[in-house]
Amino acid sequence: MMLEQTGDIRVVDEAATGMDALEKMRQHEIDLVVLDIAMPDMNGLDVLRSMKQEHPALFVLMLSTYPEKQYAVRALKAGASGYLTKESATEELIIAIRRAAQGRKYLSLSLAEKIADNFDDSAKAPHELLSDREYEVLMMLGKGQTVSSIAEKMLLSVPTVNTYRSRILRKLGLTSNSEIIHYTIENSLT
Repeated sequence: MMLEQTGDIRVVDEAATGMDALEKMRQHEIDLVVLDIAMPDMNGLDVLRSMKQEHPALFVLMLSTYPEKQYAVRALKAGASGYLTKESATEELIIAIRRAAQGRKYLSLSLAEKIADNFDDSAKAPHELLSDREYEVLMMLGKGQTVSSIAEKMLLSVPTVNTYRSRILRKLGLTSNSEIIHYTIENSLT
C-alpha cells in the first residue's frame, strides 16, 4: 500500500517463498524485485542469483532483517542493486527503489563504508573470507543446527555439509561447533 501511494511505483505481485518469487517473476513483466534474504524454502541470495541468471537486466533490491554487515556485500556481489534493512525508513525504501529502477546502485552510508573496507583484506574479519555457502553453513551452525538438519534444509548431502564445516573450522581457526557458536555470538552474526 505504501509503495502504490507514491504514484510512480506499481506493485505487480507478492510472493511468500523463493520458488513462488521465481515463478511470479516468470509470469509478469517486471522491472524491479524487492527480495528478502530469509525465506521458508530458499536462501534469498540463491533466489537473487537465479533471477539474475534468467533476467540479467532485472533490478533486485534486497530488504532484510539481517544487518548490512552480514549479507549486504554478498548480495551486491550476487547482482543486487542495493541492500536495506527492514528498520530503514519508508522514505529510504522509496528512494532505493527509484534509484535501482534507474539502473543505479543504492548504498547507505554505512554500506558504502563497508564496501570500501572490503578492498582491504587485512581489515576483513575471518568470516568475511568464507564462500557464500560456507557462510550460510556457519550461520546455521552458529544457531545450533545440526549437520543433518543443515543438509536437509540446503538440499545437500551430510558429507558435503561436513566438508563445509571442516573448511569453516580451518579458516576461522576453530575446533568445534561450540566454538563456532561462540564465534558467531562474539562477532554479532546471530
